Amino acid sequence: MQNMGIEVVFKGNNFIRLLEGLWVTLRIALIAMMLSILLGFFLGMIMNVRNKGIRAVCRIYLEIVRIMPQLVLLFLVYFGAAKHMGINLSGENVAIIVFTFWGTAEMGDLVRSALIAIPKHQYESGYALGMTKLQVYLYIILPQTFRRLLPSAISLLTRMIKTTSLVVLIGVVEMVKVGKQIIDASRYTSPKAALWVYGMIFLLYFFICFPFSRLSAMLERRFSNGFQKK
Repeated sequence: MQNMGIEVVFKGNNFIRLLEGLWVTLRIALIAMMLSILLGFFLGMIMNVRNKGIRAVCRIYLEIVRIMPQLVLLFLVYFGAAKHMGINLSGENVAIIVFTFWGTAEMGDLVRSALIAIPKHQYESGYALGMTKLQVYLYIILPQTFRRLLPSAISLLTRMIKTTSLVVLIGVVEMVKVGKQIIDASRYTSPKAALWVYGMIFLLYFFICFPFSRLSAMLERRFSNGFQKK
Protein backbone atom coordinates (compact mmCIF):
# COMPACT_ATOMS: atom_id res chain seq x y z
CA MET A 1 0.00 0.00 0.00
CA GLN A 2 2.86 2.33 0.80
CA ASN A 3 4.10 2.39 -2.80
CA MET A 4 0.79 2.26 -4.62
CA GLY A 5 0.02 5.97 -4.25
CA ILE A 6 -3.55 5.65 -2.96
CA GLU A 7 -2.46 6.80 0.51
CA VAL A 8 -1.77 10.24 -0.97
CA VAL A 9 -5.51 10.81 -1.49
CA PHE A 10 -6.20 10.46 2.23
CA LYS A 11 -2.91 11.84 3.53
CA GLY A 12 -3.30 14.89 5.75
CA ASN A 13 -6.18 17.04 4.52
CA ASN A 14 -5.86 16.09 0.83
CA PHE A 15 -9.30 14.51 0.61
CA ILE A 16 -10.88 17.51 2.35
CA ARG A 17 -9.15 19.77 -0.17
CA LEU A 18 -10.63 17.71 -3.01
CA LEU A 19 -14.09 18.11 -1.48
CA GLU A 20 -13.52 21.86 -1.16
CA GLY A 21 -12.56 21.92 -4.84
CA LEU A 22 -15.72 19.98 -5.61
CA TRP A 23 -17.74 22.62 -3.80
CA VAL A 24 -16.16 25.33 -5.99
CA THR A 25 -17.16 23.26 -9.03
CA LEU A 26 -20.74 22.89 -7.82
CA ARG A 27 -20.99 26.54 -6.80
CA ILE A 28 -20.04 27.74 -10.26
CA ALA A 29 -22.42 25.31 -11.97
CA LEU A 30 -25.38 25.97 -9.66
CA ILE A 31 -25.12 29.78 -9.77
CA ALA A 32 -24.72 29.74 -13.57
CA MET A 33 -27.63 27.32 -13.89
CA MET A 34 -29.99 29.41 -11.77
CA LEU A 35 -29.15 32.53 -13.77
CA SER A 36 -29.50 30.57 -17.03
CA ILE A 37 -33.00 29.37 -16.08
CA LEU A 38 -34.20 32.89 -15.23
CA LEU A 39 -32.68 34.52 -18.30
CA GLY A 40 -33.49 31.54 -20.52
CA PHE A 41 -37.22 31.84 -19.85
CA PHE A 42 -37.19 35.46 -20.96
CA LEU A 43 -35.04 34.65 -24.00
CA GLY A 44 -37.30 31.74 -25.00
CA MET A 45 -40.40 33.94 -24.92
CA ILE A 46 -38.61 36.69 -26.85
CA MET A 47 -37.55 34.15 -29.49
CA ASN A 48 -41.22 33.41 -30.22
CA VAL A 49 -42.14 37.00 -31.09
CA ARG A 50 -42.97 37.74 -34.70
CA ASN A 51 -40.43 40.55 -35.08
CA LYS A 52 -37.88 39.29 -37.61
CA GLY A 53 -35.12 41.57 -36.34
CA ILE A 54 -35.37 40.28 -32.77
CA ARG A 55 -35.53 36.69 -33.97
CA ALA A 56 -32.45 37.24 -36.15
CA VAL A 57 -30.46 38.65 -33.20
CA CYS A 58 -31.50 35.69 -31.04
CA ARG A 59 -30.52 33.27 -33.80
CA ILE A 60 -27.05 34.87 -34.10
CA TYR A 61 -26.62 34.59 -30.33
CA LEU A 62 -27.55 30.89 -30.42
CA GLU A 63 -25.18 30.17 -33.29
CA ILE A 64 -22.28 31.93 -31.54
CA VAL A 65 -22.81 29.83 -28.42
CA ARG A 66 -23.15 26.60 -30.40
CA ILE A 67 -20.11 27.19 -32.61
CA MET A 68 -17.72 28.70 -30.06
CA PRO A 69 -16.09 26.22 -27.62
CA GLN A 70 -16.58 27.08 -23.96
CA LEU A 71 -12.80 27.15 -23.46
CA VAL A 72 -12.43 29.87 -26.10
CA LEU A 73 -15.20 31.88 -24.43
CA LEU A 74 -13.43 31.56 -21.09
CA PHE A 75 -10.14 32.79 -22.58
CA LEU A 76 -11.92 35.55 -24.51
CA VAL A 77 -13.55 36.97 -21.38
CA TYR A 78 -10.71 36.33 -18.89
CA PHE A 79 -7.65 37.19 -20.97
CA GLY A 80 -9.39 39.38 -23.52
CA ALA A 81 -12.37 41.48 -22.50
CA ALA A 82 -11.73 41.70 -18.74
CA LYS A 83 -8.01 42.50 -19.04
CA HIS A 84 -8.37 44.77 -22.08
CA MET A 85 -11.09 46.89 -20.45
CA GLY A 86 -9.28 46.96 -17.12
CA ILE A 87 -12.04 45.08 -15.28
CA ASN A 88 -10.82 43.08 -12.30
CA LEU A 89 -12.71 39.79 -12.48
CA SER A 90 -11.73 36.63 -10.67
CA GLY A 91 -11.56 33.37 -12.57
CA GLU A 92 -14.65 32.12 -10.74
CA ASN A 93 -16.69 35.18 -11.72
CA VAL A 94 -15.56 34.83 -15.32
CA ALA A 95 -16.61 31.16 -15.27
CA ILE A 96 -20.07 32.09 -13.95
CA ILE A 97 -20.45 34.76 -16.65
CA VAL A 98 -19.39 32.43 -19.48
CA PHE A 99 -21.47 29.48 -18.28
CA THR A 100 -24.49 31.75 -17.84
CA PHE A 101 -23.95 33.07 -21.37
CA TRP A 102 -23.86 29.48 -22.61
CA GLY A 103 -26.66 28.19 -20.41
CA THR A 104 -29.03 31.05 -21.23
CA ALA A 105 -28.78 30.24 -24.92
CA GLU A 106 -29.40 26.54 -24.28
CA MET A 107 -32.34 27.22 -21.95
CA GLY A 108 -33.77 29.85 -24.27
CA ASP A 109 -33.87 27.40 -27.15
CA LEU A 110 -35.44 24.75 -24.92
CA VAL A 111 -38.10 27.20 -23.73
CA ARG A 112 -38.82 28.24 -27.30
CA SER A 113 -39.28 24.61 -28.35
CA ALA A 114 -41.45 23.84 -25.31
CA LEU A 115 -43.73 26.83 -25.99
CA ILE A 116 -44.13 25.83 -29.62
CA ALA A 117 -44.97 22.25 -28.60
CA ILE A 118 -47.94 23.35 -26.46
CA PRO A 119 -51.16 22.96 -28.52
CA LYS A 120 -52.94 26.16 -29.54
CA HIS A 121 -56.18 25.03 -27.93
CA GLN A 122 -54.48 25.44 -24.53
CA TYR A 123 -54.23 29.17 -25.20
CA GLU A 124 -57.72 29.33 -26.70
CA SER A 125 -59.25 27.53 -23.72
CA GLY A 126 -57.73 30.07 -21.34
CA TYR A 127 -58.98 33.02 -23.36
CA ALA A 128 -62.44 31.40 -23.56
CA LEU A 129 -62.52 31.32 -19.75
CA GLY A 130 -61.96 35.07 -19.68
CA MET A 131 -58.30 34.97 -18.70
CA THR A 132 -55.91 37.69 -19.75
CA LYS A 133 -52.79 36.85 -21.75
CA LEU A 134 -50.68 37.15 -18.60
CA GLN A 135 -52.98 34.81 -16.67
CA VAL A 136 -52.93 32.27 -19.50
CA TYR A 137 -49.14 32.21 -19.39
CA LEU A 138 -48.92 32.11 -15.59
CA TYR A 139 -51.55 29.45 -14.90
CA ILE A 140 -51.65 27.33 -18.06
CA ILE A 141 -48.62 27.70 -20.32
CA LEU A 142 -45.69 28.16 -17.93
CA PRO A 143 -46.54 25.18 -15.65
CA GLN A 144 -46.67 22.90 -18.70
CA THR A 145 -43.49 24.46 -20.07
CA PHE A 146 -41.72 23.88 -16.75
CA ARG A 147 -42.68 20.19 -16.77
CA ARG A 148 -41.40 19.76 -20.31
CA LEU A 149 -38.17 21.58 -19.51
CA LEU A 150 -37.25 19.98 -16.20
CA PRO A 151 -35.50 16.86 -17.61
CA SER A 152 -33.53 18.93 -20.12
CA ALA A 153 -32.60 21.51 -17.48
CA ILE A 154 -31.21 18.77 -15.21
CA SER A 155 -29.27 17.35 -18.15
CA LEU A 156 -27.83 20.82 -18.85
CA LEU A 157 -26.80 21.14 -15.19
CA THR A 158 -24.94 17.82 -15.49
CA ARG A 159 -23.08 19.09 -18.54
CA MET A 160 -22.22 22.31 -16.73
CA ILE A 161 -20.78 20.44 -13.76
CA LYS A 162 -18.54 18.42 -16.07
CA THR A 163 -17.52 21.43 -18.16
CA THR A 164 -16.34 23.34 -15.07
CA SER A 165 -13.15 21.28 -15.29
CA LEU A 166 -12.07 23.78 -17.97
CA VAL A 167 -11.89 26.66 -15.49
CA VAL A 168 -8.63 25.26 -14.15
CA LEU A 169 -7.03 26.91 -17.21
CA ILE A 170 -7.99 30.41 -15.99
CA GLY A 171 -6.66 29.88 -12.49
CA VAL A 172 -9.75 28.69 -10.61
CA VAL A 173 -8.77 26.34 -7.81
CA GLU A 174 -11.50 23.74 -8.31
CA MET A 175 -11.28 19.97 -7.94
CA VAL A 176 -9.00 19.23 -10.91
CA LYS A 177 -6.61 22.03 -9.90
CA VAL A 178 -6.49 20.73 -6.32
CA GLY A 179 -5.77 17.25 -7.66
CA LYS A 180 -2.87 18.56 -9.73
CA GLN A 181 -1.49 20.38 -6.69
CA ILE A 182 -1.60 17.17 -4.66
CA ILE A 183 0.12 15.22 -7.45
CA ASP A 184 2.86 17.85 -7.84
CA ALA A 185 3.48 17.92 -4.09
CA SER A 186 3.81 14.10 -4.03
CA ARG A 187 5.80 13.70 -7.24
CA TYR A 188 8.93 12.34 -5.58
CA THR A 189 7.43 10.53 -2.58
CA SER A 190 4.56 8.85 -4.52
CA PRO A 191 5.24 8.75 -8.29
CA LYS A 192 2.04 6.74 -8.89
CA ALA A 193 -0.23 9.17 -7.09
CA ALA A 194 -1.68 10.60 -10.32
CA LEU A 195 -3.67 7.45 -11.07
CA TRP A 196 -5.32 7.45 -7.65
CA VAL A 197 -5.90 11.19 -7.38
CA TYR A 198 -7.51 11.45 -10.81
CA GLY A 199 -9.36 8.22 -10.10
CA MET A 200 -10.86 9.82 -6.99
CA ILE A 201 -11.77 12.92 -9.00
CA PHE A 202 -13.52 10.64 -11.51
CA LEU A 203 -15.48 8.99 -8.69
CA LEU A 204 -16.51 12.34 -7.19
CA TYR A 205 -17.73 13.58 -10.59
CA PHE A 206 -19.58 10.29 -11.07
CA PHE A 207 -21.29 10.38 -7.67
CA ILE A 208 -22.47 13.94 -8.34
CA CYS A 209 -23.52 13.61 -11.98
CA PHE A 210 -24.97 10.08 -12.08
CA PRO A 211 -27.97 10.83 -9.80
CA PHE A 212 -28.79 13.90 -11.89
CA SER A 213 -28.56 11.79 -15.05
CA ARG A 214 -30.92 9.14 -13.67
CA LEU A 215 -33.33 11.79 -12.36
CA SER A 216 -33.44 13.45 -15.78
CA ALA A 217 -34.19 10.12 -17.50
CA MET A 218 -36.88 9.24 -14.94
CA LEU A 219 -38.63 12.62 -15.25
CA GLU A 220 -38.46 12.46 -19.03
CA ARG A 221 -40.20 9.07 -19.04
CA ARG A 222 -42.80 10.17 -16.52
CA PHE A 223 -43.64 13.43 -18.23
CA SER A 224 -43.64 11.82 -21.69
CA ASN A 225 -46.19 9.26 -20.51
CA GLY A 226 -48.27 12.03 -18.98
CA PHE A 227 -48.32 14.07 -22.17
CA GLN A 228 -49.19 11.00 -24.25
CA LYS A 229 -52.18 10.26 -22.01
CA LYS A 230 -53.43 13.79 -22.50
